[in-house]
Amino acid sequence: MLKTINLALAALLVAALLTPAANAAKPKNIVLIYADDIGYGDFSCYGATTFSTPNVDRIAEEGLQFTDGHCGSATCTPSRYSLLTGRYAWRKKGTGILPGNASLIIPTNEVTLPSMLRDAGYTTGVVGKWHLGLGDGNVNWNGKIAPGPLECGFDYSFLIPATGDRVPCVYVENHHVVGLDPNDPIEVSYSKPVGDEPTGKDNPELLKMKLSVGHDKTIVNGISRIGYMTGGKSARWVDEDMADDITEKAVAFIDDNAKADKPFFLYFSTHDIHVPRVPHPRFVGKSGHGPRGDAILQFDWCVGQILDALDRNHLADDTLLILSSDNGPVLDDGYVDQAVELLGEHKPAGPFRGGKYSFFEGGTRVPTIVRWPSVVKPGESDALVCQIDLLTSLAKLTGQELPAEAAPDSLDVMDALLGKTTIGRDELVEHAGRLSLRSGEWKYIAGQGKNQAQLYNLTQDIGEEKNLAQASPEKLKEMEVRLQTIREAGRTRGQ
Repeated sequence: MLKTINLALAALLVAALLTPAANAAKPKNIVLIYADDIGYGDFSCYGATTFSTPNVDRIAEEGLQFTDGHCGSATCTPSRYSLLTGRYAWRKKGTGILPGNASLIIPTNEVTLPSMLRDAGYTTGVVGKWHLGLGDGNVNWNGKIAPGPLECGFDYSFLIPATGDRVPCVYVENHHVVGLDPNDPIEVSYSKPVGDEPTGKDNPELLKMKLSVGHDKTIVNGISRIGYMTGGKSARWVDEDMADDITEKAVAFIDDNAKADKPFFLYFSTHDIHVPRVPHPRFVGKSGHGPRGDAILQFDWCVGQILDALDRNHLADDTLLILSSDNGPVLDDGYVDQAVELLGEHKPAGPFRGGKYSFFEGGTRVPTIVRWPSVVKPGESDALVCQIDLLTSLAKLTGQELPAEAAPDSLDVMDALLGKTTIGRDELVEHAGRLSLRSGEWKYIAGQGKNQAQLYNLTQDIGEEKNLAQASPEKLKEMEVRLQTIREAGRTRGQ
């Protein structure tokens, strides 16, 4: 009898000792800071030398900085879709760059990153750029706007519906436009003019930022946009205040949940440095590279505000913070802002070829930093990781079991993200119109139309300058077959 009691006490003691460790393995909070159009070389911790980004650098100094971290696509909407669903966007039609009045492209019955984390006990919030569509048909901007983020797993949302260069130029909080006067209803169209407001095409003299290509429709705040909009004047944003507006909401989400002692997941999706680049006056002229460089400094300030909020609430040590970008860099993207003329010696994509829209490495290889002071040791990792893997990896970390059909291309790379191993993915499909396959030191770019397939050895040729397709036909064929197999399989998780 005594022996039985002693065994029971021993079991209880072991359980008590193990419980804190188990709890410690799950972060109390998770923050994902998602930049827009920021390239691999746009931060000083990644090699920028003509200006500094001290707040991003601080995360790198206190966390794990990845040299082979990728977004899901070389453009915004598909990257965001892959991030939240764990599915390669090229597997689903309609996931290209969306107009501002597009319907929601994520099925509301699908497991998403926020819905999984909500099931794990986190209060979930998204603040900033969305660009995944809203509603299930023609959006009524003057009423309840649904489905949207709240139907995809978020408890709170404060959105830039699409992008700063697309109408409607208003914020949407949860299901409604912020500050809308019901006597001045909003109407939006991407097919024909609405209302009688001036356009960039017909009234260029009214523009404070000239356009270079496209962006010639309705003028809002002295900037012409993609698409037509009328009404909603009291609700329209001021571009110069956008970073302040969304950062204030993100900080409030942190403060409110900290005060209530609620674990939270914050997806802070900034607009910087997407066009139109119109930073607040306090950043204008500070970088020496014009509006694009100034917008990078503004993004760094936003990061600093998030770090300050975590510090002020004593949450930094137990918060998993991930910082990355939705695609590689772009200079002239439709507005005349001297991004090319004032580039100087700065290299937005670092040592890589290409950028936004490109199937070369600069299109999807982006800054990727993970900080969790109580768990992750500072350093650098060359593990191959992708944002598409966050869903499965964080599910493992938070003790959630995903249904077999969920997150079909999301792999568990949590050990690599936490620095426990330098081994990440074995292979990755990169997306930029044409598909590419990364496998070990090799990269295969599929042929398309008259464009022949390409093959590069990234260990020997990081800049993808020497096409080895003719010199290594067997390797070319091997990777062609492998990419086709991945496409036909319909999934990579569980294969």
